[in-house]
Amino acid sequence: MAEAGKGKAKGQAKGKGKADAKGEELEMEEGGGKSKKMIIIIVAVVLLVVVGVGAYFMFGSSDPDPSAQEATLGDDSAAPAQEATPIEASVSVGTALYVAMPRPFVFNVPGSVRDRLVQIKVQLLVRGDSAEEQAKRHIPLIEGALLKTFSATNADDLSTTIGKETLKGKALQDVQATMINITGKKIIERVLFTGFVMQ
Repeated sequence: MAEAGKGKAKGQAKGKGKADAKGEELEMEEGGGKSKKMIIIIVAVVLLVVVGVGAYFMFGSSDPDPSAQEATLGDDSAAPAQEATPIEASVSVGTALYVAMPRPFVFNVPGSVRDRLVQIKVQLLVRGDSAEEQAKRHIPLIEGALLKTFSATNADDLSTTIGKETLKGKALQDVQATMINITGKKIIERVLFTGFVMQ
């Protein structure tokens, strides 16, 4: 019996050791869970701060000209910046407006291998309401000038980016020359190809 009592004592000691080990593991797991939660909270706070700072820089600055802030401080060094502003304002000619041609230009162009059919959609960049009205008023003349320019090109030139850019430049010169003859002003700032298909 003494041996049986010893066996029981050993079994209880072993069982107790297992319970203590499990308790330590549970405590370690709980501690690990707390540190994981803390890391997640810290990352979330840092992320919110970064988003807040980014939003401030993107949307918070309502004054695009930092020299205007210096001028409001009454600093003497800001005086030259104030003098330069009216000169820059006189260079601005108005709001950019786009005048679309009512229909795309469709025409044949000769190529080295075969003739090609080209379709170009065009919009004109003008500055200010009066320029927009004048461009709209003279659309038939502008279309005639553009068609004359487009029909003078060939398929080999239009197959390259440089050829397309050259055609845009030539079209702008011809349209501006037409507008100068009629209104005395260039009116058109740029000719834009908003669609280009060659078959």
